[in-house]
Amino acid sequence: MRALRIILILVVILGGLFVIADRVAVHFAEGQAADKLKSTQNLASTPDVSIEGFPFLTQVASGSLDDVQVGIKDYEAATGTAGKTIRIDDLHADMKGVSFSGDYSSATADSATGTATISYAELLKTAKSEPTEVAPGIEARVVGLSDGGNGKIKVQVHVTGTVLTVPVDRTLSVLSSVSVVNDKVEVHADSLPSLAALSLAENRVREITDFQQAIDRLPGGIKLDKVQAAKDGVEITVKGSDVKLAG
Repeated sequence: MRALRIILILVVILGGLFVIADRVAVHFAEGQAADKLKSTQNLASTPDVSIEGFPFLTQVASGSLDDVQVGIKDYEAATGTAGKTIRIDDLHADMKGVSFSGDYSSATADSATGTATISYAELLKTAKSEPTEVAPGIEARVVGLSDGGNGKIKVQVHVTGTVLTVPVDRTLSVLSSVSVVNDKVEVHADSLPSLAALSLAENRVREITDFQQAIDRLPGGIKLDKVQAAKDGVEITVKGSDVKLAG
């Protein structure tokens, strides 16, 4: 009986030591993975990396991690225009089935899903904010973007000029839908402002109110999936397969 008690105590102690060793190993691996990801993806700051699942050491032995979560703040994505980027706030990606090489120099996830936010201030940079003639004697430009409620974006258009000798200086609000079209965030006005001079030049006005923003070179090659308007900006979801994290 005493021998059995000793064995049970040893099992508990060894089990505790294994748990401690496992947690120490996963903490070290998370730090190494974060540094590697920062380097390979040219990130300005070190991302947060969390390796889920227990035990970690058995996953390492199999050469594949079940679930790795990555958080990146202020990611600068390409816009398709040379030298211009767009800042993505709090990009969070959930990587499933992450396989890695024996020397940990490369890692690829079977699939990935994620979420992020693009502020309205960042998105406004892509809108046509320079005064543009939309009708004879009438100029318009986008001066603001905000949450329009019910998944819509409110686009504020400042209109100036003269209509039949009557001066015009107004800021009009346009409710617009936002969607992903051909890997771009597209903003499309549901209807145009009720101003007579503008109603005669719908195509010209839509050159101002409607616009697209490409978001390229996301980490690991993930792509835009969906987008919706929210309080502080547009919330995007991303997804990908065979996502290359390193190497």
